[in-house]
Amino acid sequence: MKNNGCVCNKNRSLSKRTAKERLQDFWDLFDKDDDVLLVITADPDALASAMAVRRLLRYRIKSVTVAYPNEIRRLSNIAMVDLLKIRAERLQNCKLDDFSKKIMLDSQPSHLPVFESIEFDAVIDHHPPTKGWEARYVDIRKDYGATASMMVEYLRAASMKPSVPMATAMFYAIKVDTNNFEKKTIAADAISFRYLYNIANHNLVRKIELSELRKSELNYFQTALNEYKISKGRLYIHMGRVRSPDILVIIADFFNRVHDISWVLVSGIHGERLVVIFRCDGYKKNAGKLANNIFGKIGSAGGHREAARAEVPLKDLEIEANDFTTKTLMRLSTKHIKKMDPE
Repeated sequence: MKNNGCVCNKNRSLSKRTAKERLQDFWDLFDKDDDVLLVITADPDALASAMAVRRLLRYRIKSVTVAYPNEIRRLSNIAMVDLLKIRAERLQNCKLDDFSKKIMLDSQPSHLPVFESIEFDAVIDHHPPTKGWEARYVDIRKDYGATASMMVEYLRAASMKPSVPMATAMFYAIKVDTNNFEKKTIAADAISFRYLYNIANHNLVRKIELSELRKSELNYFQTALNEYKISKGRLYIHMGRVRSPDILVIIADFFNRVHDISWVLVSGIHGERLVVIFRCDGYKKNAGKLANNIFGKIGSAGGHREAARAEVPLKDLEIEANDFTTKTLMRLSTKHIKKMDPE
């Protein structure tokens, strides 16, 4: 069944399947001799969901390897991995031919160029569906606040109670991806969250949440405070070169709390790519659509109504990286914002 460029392995709509039917369809992909590669972009939701899939496939396959392409630099993510003992390794250290099956979680093959050369057997995600890829099993539910909420349903359908570390990871993931339920969610997120509440270790959750910034990263705030520009309630910042795109997310979330700011756009250069983070209130606004409208034709872009991200190869920009400024970001964005957020 084709759906937004994806291929499902059943003729019936995924939305009409019960949780147990989804689970069985997923299990049917695998054989006992399979070595499975589970690909994620390492963030709380993906890491927690990977723990759940590893549990679902235990005793059903030969092995599972969780791999991620990005460097884990955000302190809260490092703390999560360390405290909850999450096993994962860098994708570039894995030989794709060593794995008979490949799964993508909390992302889609079109989200990053490194994913495009991998043929996935299963894709499970909560982001809006993209085109240009196929998989035998596809479960995309864009109305869900977190992939972890979906994975709770898989575990419960399998009658598998998550361990304390797994429940803690999934509980924290739902908190992060729903912004403590301040973002648009559905009842399923609340049900999964409530189910995990009595299992998760809340002291560990607090320890993870409090691990946010390195002292060296405080300088980025000074740069942001010196560089930001506001026009018609829209705040723009270009941070220049950054050690990690995660700092752009932290800066964007910080400025998104400012009263009377309707849009926050924060950009920076990491490696050979321009990264842009979008934030808004999601009310009559759509950050994902804006990101795609501005950068979708020259890079990867998309997200939710309240939060989105774009990544563009520097070679595809019409301006040299050193010449890209906050004013450049404003110029590229203003006409698109005006169309969806008229003054």
